[in-house]
Order: sequence, then structure tokens, then C-alpha cells
Amino acid sequence: MNQEHWGVVQDRLCKTLGENNYKTWIEPLEFGGMAEEGVVCLLAPTGFFGTYVSQNYGDVLLAQMSVMDHGIRRVQFDVAASQAAAQTKPSAAPHAEDAPVENEPAAAPASDSDVLPGAPLDKRFTFDSFVVGKPNELAHAAARRVAEGGPVTFNPLFLYGGVGLGKTHLMHAIAWELSRLSPDLNVLYLSAEQFMYRFVQALRERRMMDFKQLFRSVDVLMVDDVQFIAGKDSTQEEFFHTFNALVDQNKQIIISADRAPDEIKDLENRIRSRLQQGLVVDLHPTDYELRLGILQSKVDTYRAQYPDFKIEDGVLEFLSHRISTNVRVLEGALTRLFAFSSLVGKPIDMDLVHDSLADVLRASERKISIEEIQRKVAEHYNIRLSDMIGPKRLRTFARPRQIAMYLCKQLTRRSLPEIGRRFGGRDHTTVMHGVKRIEELRNQDGQIDEDIEMLRRALEA
Repeated sequence: MNQEHWGVVQDRLCKTLGENNYKTWIEPLEFGGMAEEGVVCLLAPTGFFGTYVSQNYGDVLLAQMSVMDHGIRRVQFDVAASQAAAQTKPSAAPHAEDAPVENEPAAAPASDSDVLPGAPLDKRFTFDSFVVGKPNELAHAAARRVAEGGPVTFNPLFLYGGVGLGKTHLMHAIAWELSRLSPDLNVLYLSAEQFMYRFVQALRERRMMDFKQLFRSVDVLMVDDVQFIAGKDSTQEEFFHTFNALVDQNKQIIISADRAPDEIKDLENRIRSRLQQGLVVDLHPTDYELRLGILQSKVDTYRAQYPDFKIEDGVLEFLSHRISTNVRVLEGALTRLFAFSSLVGKPIDMDLVHDSLADVLRASERKISIEEIQRKVAEHYNIRLSDMIGPKRLRTFARPRQIAMYLCKQLTRRSLPEIGRRFGGRDHTTVMHGVKRIEELRNQDGQIDEDIEMLRRALEA
């Protein structure tokens, strides 16, 4: 039996077992040669993986190998010495805005976190590459705590936020750190869609016991975008039982979604209750400082790779101000500028920004109106719109008025005098005072800060 024979066996197994089973359980195996006479050695990513394949596919493997070599009487599974590099490749080609990638962190040691049949981990998404700012500092701290391992402190850890705010980055970073600190842990990371697919596949093939054994034998279960199981009754049922089984064993569960548990439509109440029993952390929309920090981090990466890389002052500040809702779009804009600059041999200046990012800048134009902001703030604080823009100076009306002025300054491109006119003909200095006061209160009063972030998300939705 040799490597060529193993290739033939693989082709036959793909036809026999089906492409999905083959890719999940056979393709990751490597031919390790002959352990001894009549014994073929196959290298599995982990001991768990090898045991599973031996128990479920050992007979068919031996049968196919015996066809190639009549002297084969046993298949032996060993753990491959190094599989991390092969498993860090993303399952699909990266988005255009994600490339190019420079100074990628070294691959972490091989562990169950990146070889169990879940989603591969992206080696760019580590804690070292995560830019921390006020909108995400709590989520980052919680993720760090879980990644340290040890006793389970909050279960589950539920991370939620809009697109491009760093949920998946933190999930991958936790898995990498657990892999580094505790290589023996069985850490399974996958999307809710993959969980549902494997559940349906197990039902179709009548392998539910295998499914249950797989998902309930892990030490850490990480499920991304859990909102996708909402409305899928059977999948929710199995997820609920898996969740309970792992919690009963004191195993860590980490979940992410695009909204809070109580805001996920068609999610069963008992699952919603379980998700809320741990630590629920919101990744707030990025502020200007965080967006600028993210861009500066990417520029440092480019400069380390390309010492001649040039970008004029003010470009990063402009991009951080104009592209505010999605970090992926923001990073993609900088990547496009880098590509244009490299192709035409020009430094990145404001002319290049307007030439190469015209479509991005048009799409990111803030279309929120002053009237919409006023109406939303008045509804939130349960006051009449006429009282907000009227002359009354009672604090009940003055504070919401200042918050509305602050949001108008942040979310529209209107001038201070124009904002003042829309608030009952007030002077622009009154608007300046109101904006400055709210900036101070955001640092002093957690409730006001939370209200503003909630209003911002509602307005930008």
C-alpha cells in the first residue's frame, strides 16, 4: 500500500460515501505509510477525529484498502504532528475588501478547535489584530476572559451587534487563544447554518446518535449568527437540548448574533431565556476614534510590507468620518486606495480618494434628516415634538433637545446654524453648547451614552 493506492481509495470512497461525508471525514486524513506488515497508518487531525472515523468508517476503509492490497488486515489511526497551517485557510475566497493581507500572525498549534468538522478559522482574526475602542471594549474584555479558559464564569457568552463590528473576529480570536493555551480542548466553531445543515443531514441519513455524540462531546461550542435558526422548529429543538447538555457538563458556550436575544424574531422563548442567562454583550457601532484606529492599524501593516507606501495627512480622518456604518466597507475602501496607488504609482491623496471611491462615498452619504432625528428622540423620551423644538427650558425637554442636536451634528451634514433654525430658530452657539454638553455627559452618565447608541442604531438601521 502506497500514496498512489491511497489516492485511488479516496476516489472510491468519495463515490461510495457521498461528497459531503467524504469531505468532512475522509479528505482530512493523510496517508502515513505502513505501520507494520499488514497495518496501514492514517494520520488524523485529532484523536477525537480518528476515533470517530475508525468507529463509523473503519470497515469501509479496510474493505477498499484490501481491494488494493490483499495483505492489508488493519487500519491504524495516529494524530498528525502538524495540521494547523492547512486548517487556517478560509472556506471560501476572501472578500475583495479583505485583501491584501500582510504580516499575518503565525498559525496556532493544531487543536480540535480548527479540525473538528466546523468552520475553518481565519488566522488574521486574533486578539492582537483586534482594534479596541470604547464601543467594543466590554465585548473584547469578555472574550479575553473566556479565552483564558479555566472555570466557566458566564455561560453562555452572547455577543451581538450589526454587520462589520467584529463579532466573528472575536469568535475566531477566542478559538485561537484557547488552541494556544489549551491544545487538548475540543473546541468546535461553526455557523448556525452549518449546525442546521449537519442536523438535517443526520436526520436524512438516520445518524442522529452520531450527531448528538459529536456536538455534546466538545469542551467549547461556538455558534456564529445564531439568528439563522429562528423559525426552524426542529433545529431549535436540537439546539436547545445540545445547549442544556453542555451547560449541565459545565462546558463553555459562546454565541453570536446580529441582535439581542429578545429581539430575534421567531426564536423560541425557552432558547431566548437560556441565551440571556449568561453574559449578553453588545458591540456598539464604531465611533470616529475607533474607525480611525482601525485604519491606522491597517496602514501600519501596509508600511511594514511596503516601506514606500505613502498616504497624505487627512485621508484617514476623511474616511473615518464619511464611512461610519460598516468596518468592512471602511477597510475595503483603504484596500482599494492601496491598489489604485500601487497601479498608477501615485501617493494616496484626496484626489485619488474621490476618483477611486466615488461609488463608496455616494453609498455612504448620510441620508438621515433632522426631522427624523427629532421625531425619534421625542418618541424615545415620550415628549411632544412641539415641546422639543419649542422655547420651554425645563430639563424634561432641554436634555432630549440637546441629544437631538448632538445626533443631528453626528449623523447629518447640516451646518450648526441650519440645525439651530430647525430647533425653533435657535442660534448656532446654542447648538454648539448642547453638543458639547452631551459629549461631556456621555463620559459621565452611562444611561445617556446607552440611549444615544440605541437611538443611533435605530436611525441608521
